[in-house]
Amino acid sequence: MLLHRVASFLAASLVILSCANFAAQTAPSAPDRPWKSPYEQQIQTQNHNLPAPNFVVDPNKAYSLAELVDLAEQHNPQTRFAWERAKAQAAALGIAKSEWYPVLGALASGEVDRNGLLFNTNYVRQTTTTSELALALDYSILDFGRSPRIQQAAAQLLGTDFGFNDTHRKIIYQIEQAYYRVLSTAAQQQAAEANLANAQAVQSAAEDRLTNGLATRPDVLEARSATAQAQFDLQSAIGAGEIARGDLAAALGTSASVQVKVEPVTSLTTPESVDDTVEQLIDRALQQRPDLLQQVADLRSREAAVKEAKSAYYPTLKLGVVAGQQYLYGFQEQFPTAQTSLFAGSAAATLNWTIFDGGARRSNLALAQANSRATAAQIDTTRNQISDEVWRAYSNVKTAFRQRQAATSLLQSAEESYSAALEAYNYGVRNLLDVTNAQRVLAQARSTDITARTQVLTTLAELAFRTGDLLRTGAAPGKP
Repeated sequence: MLLHRVASFLAASLVILSCANFAAQTAPSAPDRPWKSPYEQQIQTQNHNLPAPNFVVDPNKAYSLAELVDLAEQHNPQTRFAWERAKAQAAALGIAKSEWYPVLGALASGEVDRNGLLFNTNYVRQTTTTSELALALDYSILDFGRSPRIQQAAAQLLGTDFGFNDTHRKIIYQIEQAYYRVLSTAAQQQAAEANLANAQAVQSAAEDRLTNGLATRPDVLEARSATAQAQFDLQSAIGAGEIARGDLAAALGTSASVQVKVEPVTSLTTPESVDDTVEQLIDRALQQRPDLLQQVADLRSREAAVKEAKSAYYPTLKLGVVAGQQYLYGFQEQFPTAQTSLFAGSAAATLNWTIFDGGARRSNLALAQANSRATAAQIDTTRNQISDEVWRAYSNVKTAFRQRQAATSLLQSAEESYSAALEAYNYGVRNLLDVTNAQRVLAQARSTDITARTQVLTTLAELAFRTGDLLRTGAAPGKP
């Protein structure tokens, strides 16, 4: 009765578990409403319990660009992901290299047989017990595909290592972009504040002149409209700055709500020109870009795969050896027991040579060769793409240098024009429209000057990204 209850309980448990697994693997029941399931809460709880970033950003420290890059390389999850992939591929290479060594295992077995043995006209019941402790050796003496498989795994490790470097290149560039955007928005906010102060000064002058009967109400309304526009522009600049700082925090690998202080743009030195020619930059990019080197390593892996496919046409030879001690015990009715121990073993060599496989080897070789040629073609495409990227980045840098010079002259002229217009208005020589127009031109000139200055830094960073020069100042290899 007890066994029957236990069996019933186990059967019911299996049914419940199978139904639960089935429910967890079903699709949403309808297309017109969100999917709801009790497993949603389980996943949400698990997601909540996952560890959060554990590094702290000092809220009182103004970080330099180099310090921000160092923080990102240490804590951005993308670098850890690429690092773990590289370590996994290194383990795969170790697995491939293990084929050079034999496999040695320990065996332990025991067996009891009881049956009837026909003796004359009677069956005699006998019991035999066998136990054995042995070592088994398995070794591939001849395998033409072993070396290509190791070469393929080694090339794949090179590819993941270059991919790890490329992740650092992208992280550094992402930090630089976010950093320069923070500087740009901060400078734009300062310019917006100055524009607001100018607009308020114009509004105050217009209201004073209206009080003294020297201006009209439309003049005051125009000045107030300019002040409202300047206030709107200031709020837009503040919002853009908050977004830029959130992007920088996310690039570091922490929450976007974390406040990160950065050094001002005045701490950066900006070159006046690029020393290298575009030909030198392209040559350097083709030599050191990690994404291109990753594809070259992939080509080496494809070539090893071709060698492995060719090895299928050759035989393999394996050796198997088993040796150990056997313990035997036997008993038959009406006879005395017998027992003994002896050393036993076996050795076998197996030659395997496929004669016919329906064209599988030929097709596998054609597949490997096609993949190799496709990878080589992809490398040519990447080379052309890199050359074009460097050319574009170099042209953008030269344009940014020229725009910075023009923006400096524009700002100087706009400041002089605004000061002269405001002074002339106070003396009653110019009208308010001339002043507000000069104020708008000055506001635009300030914004253009800031954009031009940060554009130089941004285009230089892009040029270093396209050539791969960013890795020259990156973290030491081997750790994220």
